[in-house]
Amino acid sequence: AAPIHRAIEAGDAQTGVTIMQMDAGLDTGDMLLTERLPIRADDTTGSLHDRLAVLGGRLIVEALEMAACGGLHAQPQPADGVTYAHKIEKAEAAIDWAQPASALARRVRAFNPFPGASTGLAGEAIKVWAAHADDAAAGTPGEVLAAHADGIRVATGEGALVLTELQRAGGKRLAAADFLRGFPLAVGQVLDAAPPAKAAG
Repeated sequence: AAPIHRAIEAGDAQTGVTIMQMDAGLDTGDMLLTERLPIRADDTTGSLHDRLAVLGGRLIVEALEMAACGGLHAQPQPADGVTYAHKIEKAEAAIDWAQPASALARRVRAFNPFPGASTGLAGEAIKVWAAHADDAAAGTPGEVLAAHADGIRVATGEGALVLTELQRAGGKRLAAADFLRGFPLAVGQVLDAAPPAKAAG
């Protein structure tokens, strides 16, 4: 249901497209044509989707041309390594600050553009659209360790997450510097771990 999201969230090094022959099962038909694509360190679900769409378009044209001249050779899918990419639930958008920063950074990328990673402060919902993991940090998970123009450093269960693009409910996506001008954060404030009641658009 969500193979692009889940590949980024899991930290997979690559993904790809398979042209397959349909059968009675769910994605169980023989493979006709495959091509792999590396997942970049800065890929979001949106950017990876667009690159896969281009690849998929090219592969289906190649497959049709090969089929016309009898050049396709079906191969059974391997039995090992099969996983199911579960549907993304909105409740998953809430950032659990007790998780490691590296896992949270992947989730932020995986949930961009939908449903968006979210947290809260003093009852207000905040979407986090871009972030990266930083060195080990001492502090309570969710605690703001620094708030500078280049990012808002927040303690996690392991390391720190630096938030670089954020959005308030009803507002625009903003770089950290612009966000802080309208929503100043102080060192020691703690972002909510629980899902906020209302998410930003």
